Amino acid sequence: MAEENLTRINKYLSEVGFCSRRAADKLIDDGRVTINGEVPLMGTKISPKDEVRVDGKLISEPQEKPVYIAFNKPVGIVCTTDTRVEKDNIIDFINYPSRIFPIGRLDKPSEGLIFLTNDGDIVNKILRARNNHEKEYIVEVTRPITKKFLENMRNGVQILDTKTRKCQVDQIDKFTFKIILTQGLNRQIRRMCEHLENYVHTLKRIRIMNVPLDVPVGEWRYLTDEEVQEINRLTAESTKTFT
Repeated sequence: MAEENLTRINKYLSEVGFCSRRAADKLIDDGRVTINGEVPLMGTKISPKDEVRVDGKLISEPQEKPVYIAFNKPVGIVCTTDTRVEKDNIIDFINYPSRIFPIGRLDKPSEGLIFLTNDGDIVNKILRARNNHEKEYIVEVTRPITKKFLENMRNGVQILDTKTRKCQVDQIDKFTFKIILTQGLNRQIRRMCEHLENYVHTLKRIRIMNVPLDVPVGEWRYLTDEEVQEINRLTAESTKTFT
């Protein structure tokens, strides 16, 4: 079969709305995916005639309408789709009637805005959007904020073998600041503060791209058509996906 008719298995699982590519890679690595009854290698490509199963369940093209949700995650909820591992997981908490998965992460001690969807393509576009993928946070720390702390946060901090990108940081009061990031390193804000010998007391995400946090803690709403259109516009340079 021609190469252009083949699709990587992780991309397929993402496009049919089963999970994100990152989650698909983990499923493949754990041996939970089969193609025509065989456990595939990472990077295996499939054709439209191949039978794909996860945990023995046949995966087929999605029939339902795309779903885009803005959720105000409470502290203590874990952003995972693996409901077998985590009791306080985001999927069981929302209990949506069809399969959805989070876009990116918000760690367990943090609260605030996170998107969930069944549209794997928009996940990939957002996660690759770079500078157009702004995330805004309100952070309360345990020690008084100094001018040097603010300057260091703005200009970049050495964490995880890299220097964080320059970002906008504005002080709100003695212990609280607002920060806008365009990257998503693991526990980035907490690690930045710790590097500067300050520690996060509370962390809340209040905006992703063009969407503000406007629902109470523990509640969610659908994104409007206008919001989805603007997200697609902001991620237009990330529309190309690879087989």
